[in-house]
Amino acid sequence: MDLPQAFPLADRDRLRSVLAEKSAWVNQEKKGFLRYRNLFQAVRHLRASSCDFSGDVVRIGTAADLEPAQQDEVRQVLRGFMPWRKGPFSVFGIDVDAEWRSERKWNRIVPELPDLTNKAVADIGCNNGYYMFRMAHHRPALVLGFEPYVQHYYTFHTLNAFAGQQNLRVELLGIEHLPLFPECFDVIFCLGILYHRPSPLEALRDLHAALKPGGWLIVESQAIPGEAPMALFPRSTYAKVPGTWFVPTGACLANWMARTGFREVRLFCEHAMSSAEQRRTDWMDFESYEDFIDKNNPALTVEGYPAPCRVFLKATK
Repeated sequence: MDLPQAFPLADRDRLRSVLAEKSAWVNQEKKGFLRYRNLFQAVRHLRASSCDFSGDVVRIGTAADLEPAQQDEVRQVLRGFMPWRKGPFSVFGIDVDAEWRSERKWNRIVPELPDLTNKAVADIGCNNGYYMFRMAHHRPALVLGFEPYVQHYYTFHTLNAFAGQQNLRVELLGIEHLPLFPECFDVIFCLGILYHRPSPLEALRDLHAALKPGGWLIVESQAIPGEAPMALFPRSTYAKVPGTWFVPTGACLANWMARTGFREVRLFCEHAMSSAEQRRTDWMDFESYEDFIDKNNPALTVEGYPAPCRVFLKATK
């Protein structure tokens, strides 16, 4: 599939140029790039006999699809893509327990899910594609994942080499590339991204511009508790994460969306974070939520800021 041809309104010349630049970049003989590329190439020929994206676990193939030696090789490849942030997956019978119980987030979205059938969908910051596989169950025409990190890019391509989903595609693009796609998407998912942007209003304007008229945006974000429309701007880190800029309340985020042109803005879910949903596992053995929170006062982060919650909003253009 030629991506520029799939979007007639896209800035096709510039998009082709950017994709060529990204291809040249990722195909450099750099140690880190080679590591993930070699993992992908080692098993890309294997195919799953069946897939099931309807449940909490994204299931790609069964243990019976592979010889024991092949399954051992796949397990080592999957371990090579650690840390796994999103999941759970079952790949040829190998259970991957990721840091995030991502099915919980998806299940909160499902009651508000726009119709995805035959639609053009974008998943901004798609990571390893867990949510894209869940979207595939709803038969979209195309889901384009924007993912600038090489590790996640090759993790998805390895999983989809097994799964063979022709309507799922990930490119090494970030939210800053949305201006290449004016009025191209029926639905955009922006999950866990806005607080990593130094200008969330600019990001929201780009999201708005990339939606078709009548299209829908689903936003999920880290937030601080409270009813007042305000945002926290941490001095250096928030919950030990240096790339965090503005952390809004749900009301503040709703105002940002309304003032950047969205209509029918609605906050449909808000919940406290916990180590039941984000935690260390055998597939992500670094620090996780319990390490980010004041051990003597779980209402605060280790920096002394209000502990995070998560908010979900839906809006149209």
